[in-house]
Amino acid sequence: MTRLDPETRRKLREMGATALLESFEARDETLMMGMGFEDQVKIVVDEAHSSFTHAKVEGLIRRAGLRYPNADLRRLDMIAERGLDQGVIAQLGTCSFIDRHQNVVFQGFTGSGKSYLGCALAKQACTHRIRAHYIRMPDLAEAWALARDKPNGSSTFLKKYAAFTLLVLDEWLLDPPDEGMRVRDAFRIAGFC
Repeated sequence: MTRLDPETRRKLREMGATALLESFEARDETLMMGMGFEDQVKIVVDEAHSSFTHAKVEGLIRRAGLRYPNADLRRLDMIAERGLDQGVIAQLGTCSFIDRHQNVVFQGFTGSGKSYLGCALAKQACTHRIRAHYIRMPDLAEAWALARDKPNGSSTFLKKYAAFTLLVLDEWLLDPPDEGMRVRDAFRIAGFC
């Protein structure tokens, strides 16, 4: 098996092309015998791109802070008593509502699976390489209260949450918002709503 020389490997790592390096070194030359150079490069690049995309998606999922990181729209219990419409779930899975700048609100009894569904939707967005984030409303209110007390804290807070394309707010309006919780107004003033 032909290996790359150490200097070429170093340059690929320095350029951040470790996925390409690993794919090149993992190739099976016996399977590639008789293939032209262009076809061999195509196979190696396809494998590297697949690894890169997988790593990118896994990173997005990890940074989303999901309460249920293993949530998956394909594993939803679709029994009739839950009132879930399979067509609606499939449509949500395309994440086209994000492109249309539409909000999605799940309502139901405590324990009906709203948090799981929100996490599954956020994870699906991550697979589309969309930045998503999950946070419980009480935690968001606490973070907002702490941010307001710091110099430039409010603007830093707003920039952080505005950077997410999909924001899953769990336990939203479970309790009536108090006068101190004015995140909605802050987002509106900043032009994010």
